[in-house]
Amino acid sequence: MKNIGVICEYNPFHNGHAKQLSFMKTQGAAICLMSGNYVQRGEPAILDKYTRAAAAVACGADLVLELPLTYALRSAEGFAAGGVEILDKLGCVDALCFGSESGREDELMQTARLLLTEQFSVKLRSELASGVSFPRARQNAVEDLGGSGELLENPNDILAVEYCKAILQRESRLVPLVIAREGSYLDSTDAENPSASVLRQTEQWELFVPAQALRVYESAVRAAAPCGERAWLARLRAMSEREFSLLPFSSEGLWRKLMHACREQATLEEIIDATKSKRYTRTRLQRMLLCAFLGITKDLLEQEAPYVRALALNETGQKLLKRARETGCVPILNAGERAPEGDYAELERRASDLYGLFADADQPLPPNAELSARAVPVKSKT
Repeated sequence: MKNIGVICEYNPFHNGHAKQLSFMKTQGAAICLMSGNYVQRGEPAILDKYTRAAAAVACGADLVLELPLTYALRSAEGFAAGGVEILDKLGCVDALCFGSESGREDELMQTARLLLTEQFSVKLRSELASGVSFPRARQNAVEDLGGSGELLENPNDILAVEYCKAILQRESRLVPLVIAREGSYLDSTDAENPSASVLRQTEQWELFVPAQALRVYESAVRAAAPCGERAWLARLRAMSEREFSLLPFSSEGLWRKLMHACREQATLEEIIDATKSKRYTRTRLQRMLLCAFLGITKDLLEQEAPYVRALALNETGQKLLKRARETGCVPILNAGERAPEGDYAELERRASDLYGLFADADQPLPPNAELSARAVPVKSKT
């Protein structure tokens, strides 16, 4: 039996994810490496990490590990590279399953190889010097070299290329398993292929989320960025110039522009609107702002995570966890286990405490609330 990995967010877990897990289970055991309480686009997750992990196990996952926060908040390239690195180091994962709008595995790998060439780097620098955005510059550079720029237009294709790139760069043993991502990201009616971004805007999940996940979710408190906006703004308004200069994802021109916006604008939306441009995308700015709130510097974001956490598992997952601890080369802590002292452990504690400020409830949750209220084990599908 093979062990199949997936790098995911499950924000929230829906019927499309269930289809992917079902496919993975036809190949072997399913190991999920999932973002924790904050997701790659620079926002708090709609449900805490323990709730989302329990829902995944209830729907068929065997083992859910946490993608470390400093990997989860990187660019698409860093997110993919960090996830592939951890799955590779577990020593017991045979393949990486990921979705793609195109579903064209050979072309995705071909594009990834092209992105790793020196010719591409030269072309990209030239395009960026012309003033276009990074996404547009990358597409133009690929097309100039005879590649397929359309594979860098849609979010899952872009991430799929980055997974392929990471596998090639690491000379990883992971075999890519590509499945087609069907449906539209804007469709609010497609129950079979729902959009997670659409679901986050509504309370009506019954048609779009598996019943097993709904049972886990029903007692959980949802989170949303607007609920913690005043706390977020308080942090931004109190930051020094030096603190802005140490933020990830920024040149001097960008962090200064962001700093001035934080000192002049009233809301997060106004700060983003005053700072974004063709070159500086909204998601990049959201990640910068979240890093500012959580106290993540460029140096801290680039550090190798000292461990990962096991969030949820079933009986098969217990065996996989035991094997990973015996044969892998990445430390794995249990949920709630005290971490060795260090910068990452302090960040993990701080991020957990601050997450409760985003609770969509009458009052903020107390520090570390998601751990004390984590979901009880549930029976999983076999």
